[in-house]
Amino acid sequence: MELSYKQLLPKISTFIFDVDGVLTNGMLTIMPSGELVRHMNVKDGYAMKIALNKGFRVCIISGGTNQAVKSRLAALGIEDIYLGAHDKIQQYNEIVGKYNLSTENVLYMGDDIPDLPVMQKVGLASCPNDAVPEIQNASKYISNLKGGEGCVRDVIEQVLKVQGKWNDYFDAEA
Repeated sequence: MELSYKQLLPKISTFIFDVDGVLTNGMLTIMPSGELVRHMNVKDGYAMKIALNKGFRVCIISGGTNQAVKSRLAALGIEDIYLGAHDKIQQYNEIVGKYNLSTENVLYMGDDIPDLPVMQKVGLASCPNDAVPEIQNASKYISNLKGGEGCVRDVIEQVLKVQGKWNDYFDAEA
């Protein structure tokens, strides 16, 4: 019998996220200079920071190469940021090896076909609700939120709440 996604949440220690379509809404604003501008949700950033502060790993694997994106994520404290990753399984294997992870401890959130190989390996494959059908079919959890609209916060908050590490964050801050 296949486990429900809620039964998998207690084992998660590592979050891996795609950027475009997950941390952003997938839209690009093209400036006259040719610069590509993306929009990220601060609630996602806040949740990633809480997860890091609670000892979870947060990693990024993206096909994009925008250095401003890397700077924003690094400012949150994320150290494992892989940009320009077109074969994402290579970076996934590097993360698993670097931290000696079991697949059941990894949650991956992606939204499009390049994410599929990693999603087929992890303990909990997830996606925003506007992911392409192939990714939705491969996901054990589909957020009720779209990419760039808090789907990352949604999944992080669920994991931390199940593990009793969401509310104690606020208690520690009081």
